[in-house]
Amino acid sequence: MAPIELPFSLPGLALDEVSECDGVIEIRAHSLQAEAVCPACQHRSRRIHSYYPRSPADLPVSDRRVRLRLTVRRFRCLTQGCPKVTFAERLPDLVVPHAQRTERLNTALSAVAFALGGQAGQRLAARLRMPISGDTLLRIIRRTPDPAADCPRVLGVDDWAQRRGRVYGTILVDLERRRVADLLSDRTAETLAQWLKAHTTVQTVARDRSGEYAGGSLWAPRRLFRSPIAGICWST
Repeated sequence: MAPIELPFSLPGLALDEVSECDGVIEIRAHSLQAEAVCPACQHRSRRIHSYYPRSPADLPVSDRRVRLRLTVRRFRCLTQGCPKVTFAERLPDLVVPHAQRTERLNTALSAVAFALGGQAGQRLAARLRMPISGDTLLRIIRRTPDPAADCPRVLGVDDWAQRRGRVYGTILVDLERRRVADLLSDRTAETLAQWLKAHTTVQTVARDRSGEYAGGSLWAPRRLFRSPIAGICWST
């Protein structure tokens, strides 16, 4: 029999069988790793304790859903005093521990979620044979870490209400990228000055006529001047 070729890879796994049932392609595979690293003590082990199945969903193929049927192993940890008596081998290039979807499927669903949100994303994902609920798409968005923000050059400074009329903080906005750079817990000159000292890329500050913000701006590493019009400051 000719070997079966898949349109994608299964890193760390050997293919056993491919079948189709009710429009779902099932791919059975087993792990090839001879040893695994204990997540607690970081020592390697070759002593197999048992086998167990995992069934994560994967990217669709030829307009059909794909379900992986993986046989993975549990290893015994041979380190004295390690709290992990046994541990499961990891497949980080394919699926993270306890996940119900592969990383590449999560990447595709994340793109749908950020483009369309919950309900519209749910309808598109169903047409693409990646069925998922709108609530799960929103959870994917919330779990996605914020990208590392570049330090702003042009900064807007204003106050914002944590509790209107009671508790106020300071909002800092990157005016070139039109997004929030940071939120400060209060609106004092000292707090603003500390932030500016830690972010030396700021070249221009746009603020209101608050005396606290004026004092904080003057404590910045670069010398800032305020314009009499609209509270604009610039550096020399």
